[in-house]
Amino acid sequence: MKYFSIKELTRSTTARRLGIDNTPPASAVIALHQLVDHVLDPLREAWGGPIRVNSGYRCPQLNKAVGGTPGSQHQRGEAADITVGSRSGNRRLLALIKRLDLPVDQCIDEKGCRWIHVSHRTGHNRHLYMKF
Repeated sequence: MKYFSIKELTRSTTARRLGIDNTPPASAVIALHQLVDHVLDPLREAWGGPIRVNSGYRCPQLNKAVGGTPGSQHQRGEAADITVGSRSGNRRLLALIKRLDLPVDQCIDEKGCRWIHVSHRTGHNRHLYMKF
C-alpha cells in the first residue's frame, strides 16, 4: 500500500454523523489490501497525481444508511468509489483504467462520471465496465 491507507478506505462522514462503527473485519482488510495493490496503487502511479476515495469499506449498517445495494462489494472491502475532483478528470481516469487493463471486477461510471466505482476480488475478475 503505497498511496492509500486502511484509514482512508474506511473513513465515512456518514458513519461518524450517525455513530456507526465502520471498523472492517480481518477479511475486509485483506480484500482492501488486494484492491489497493492490484488496482488503486497501479492506477495512482500511472495517473501521476492524487486520487481521492469517496467511499471504500462499508459495514452493513453504513451500507444501508447510504443506500448501497444489499450485496455491495463495499461490504467485503472489494470496492472503492474514487475521484480526481472533476467529471472531465474522472473521464480521463476511466479511460486510463481501461487502457491499463487493470484487474477490475467492476468499473462503473457513476452519474456521468461524478465518481468511478472500482472493485477487485481475489480469483476471477469479470472486467465489467458499466454506466449508471
